[in-house]
Amino acid sequence: MKKIRVILIHIACWTILILYSYGSYILKNKVSFNDIAFSLSIFIVEIIEFYICYLWVFPRFMKRDKVPQLILALLIAFSVFVLCRYLIEEVIYLHLFGFHNYTSDTTILQYAKDNIYWGAFYIVVAGAAWGFVNAFKVEKNNAKLREEAKKAELAFLKSQLNPHFLYNTLNYIYALAIPVSDKLSNAVLKLSDMMRYTLTDSPDGKVLLTKEIDYLESYIALFKMRFEPTFYVSFEQQGVQQQMIASLLLIPFVENAIKHGVVTDPENPVKIVLKIVGWHLEFTVANLINQAQKDQSSGIGLANIQRRLQLIYPDQHELTINNDGTKFTTTLIINLK
Repeated sequence: MKKIRVILIHIACWTILILYSYGSYILKNKVSFNDIAFSLSIFIVEIIEFYICYLWVFPRFMKRDKVPQLILALLIAFSVFVLCRYLIEEVIYLHLFGFHNYTSDTTILQYAKDNIYWGAFYIVVAGAAWGFVNAFKVEKNNAKLREEAKKAELAFLKSQLNPHFLYNTLNYIYALAIPVSDKLSNAVLKLSDMMRYTLTDSPDGKVLLTKEIDYLESYIALFKMRFEPTFYVSFEQQGVQQQMIASLLLIPFVENAIKHGVVTDPENPVKIVLKIVGWHLEFTVANLINQAQKDQSSGIGLANIQRRLQLIYPDQHELTINNDGTKFTTTLIINLK
């Protein structure tokens, strides 16, 4: 319903523009078939250029770090405008009606220069339209975030449980477990470390990537204690140094893989790969799907993490989820710069 409303708004805007641009001229002047044909051709190619810019160029490249790509994309849009106009007016019209718009001695350079005004105008119009719509979306999203923040604060106040009490209690249990069982004490220690990490706070909510990795390794180690010796999860790391990342961002992918995947097959272990390439983090988790799994929930949930990514790394991340019925793979790429 929303898409239909947007389409109707666009149709109404184009109708008003046509009436404003050509209505009074047609009423006041004697219009020939050639005039109508050339007005129609320029209007068609202007619409094509407008939507190339509105739907592709500005949404994809109107970013601070993509200025060269933006310039190239605008040149492509302008080139499409020129080529489409040439195809309609100089090829189709000549073939169908026996007339065309430009003389045969017009060079390509002269043709391109003559079209700069017409082509550039609708690039500006598309940019203004996209900017207006984007500003409206941003304001709407900010209002939604403010409302969600209020709800989250109220929920926190209602369900607050002192986590430091749990952390201190775990340390006490650890001390009691040492003389009883090394395995038990190690499990409590891992859990205590994970609890301490969740208490970590910073002004921007980000921590060292190495700390996030330690948390993942503790999580995996706890499950290994539970399922060993038939627990097969590989965790490969490359290029990790002192990068910063939002805390608890990667754990949902690992949790989802262990909960819904097959962890007992040595030939097909759960594979976790974390690579740093330049300023980009590439995090891939792949697992066979446990066909006997009846619980269809996903713990914290991928929907939750997708929302967090939109809030913390807007236009700085790419999340790909592939499910072929046998294997489940998630690939997350984040620009950490």
